[in-house]
Amino acid sequence: MSASKTYTQYFVILSVLLILFLFINISLGSVKIPLSNIFDILTGGSTSKDSWQTIIINYRLPKAITAILVGSGLSISGLLMQTLFRNPLAGPFVLGISSGASLGVALFILGSGIFGGIFSSFIFSNWSLAFAASLGSFLVLSAIIIAANKVRNTMSILIIGLMFGSLTSAIISVLAYFSEAEQIQQYQFWSFGSLGNLTWNEIIVFAIIYFIALTSTFTVIKPLNSFLLGENYAKSLGINIKRSRNIILLITSLLTGVITAFSGPIAFVGIAVPHVAKMLFSSSNHKILLPASALIGAIILLICDSIAQLPTSAFILPINAITSLFGAPVVIWLLVRKKKSYV
Repeated sequence: MSASKTYTQYFVILSVLLILFLFINISLGSVKIPLSNIFDILTGGSTSKDSWQTIIINYRLPKAITAILVGSGLSISGLLMQTLFRNPLAGPFVLGISSGASLGVALFILGSGIFGGIFSSFIFSNWSLAFAASLGSFLVLSAIIIAANKVRNTMSILIIGLMFGSLTSAIISVLAYFSEAEQIQQYQFWSFGSLGNLTWNEIIVFAIIYFIALTSTFTVIKPLNSFLLGENYAKSLGINIKRSRNIILLITSLLTGVITAFSGPIAFVGIAVPHVAKMLFSSSNHKILLPASALIGAIILLICDSIAQLPTSAFILPINAITSLFGAPVVIWLLVRKKKSYV
């Protein structure tokens, strides 16, 4: 059997699994709704209870769509970073974009007690935390792009990103030290990550930015494949290193920034999923790995969210706790293997 037929079969199976876990995710919650009724609601049919339609359309479906966008976006970002830095443990947050978003939210929530309540009247606005996170991630993105144009070595950008992360963490610690317990708790809840707080208007904005970034990734497939063999090899193919690097950084920052802004920092998915895609498809071609990582990431986050809901229970576990239970063993396994050629 040819490789192309094998890949096609894998993509068909993953697509079917995505649809299956989408329906399973929507069916779970404190209120049990039969799958047949869910199908009727999603296809515009009638249902025996109006409350079921409200639950599905206004709560469970937006959360499931958010899980798909977040899971696929983080996985694509992680793949881009692992390829650019040729580091199997690089993830979407390695540039410090997530730390910048966290700093924006920290200034917004924790800073309200320090700066005399300047921000306090806006804390409960629907768009307030997303705007604060977006502003913080944009400022870090600007600094990263400037640094990328000043240095020649790609690893220097990685170190600069890590330093930005350390700097923002220090500032957040200072803000937390001078904040009230209630504000610290609110920031802590945001840092757990959440998929269920978005309205349809917010999902539309999220989806537009996501698809702009996703479309842009297919313009850098050739540079990504060439980077696997080093920058010198990429130059020999006529690749503009600086331009390609800036585009990859911009795409990753855009995806990571919008995901963190709307859902908070969600760990491990971006690191672990690209490796799962590489092992499953046995390919280093990004034409295959990009859609594969997107599908696998979406499926895994749907599964993690289903587990986090504690089916038939009113309690919901932090999504970060579940993704870490999945991602941490994968990262540990990578470290134990110590296979340097694995990218």
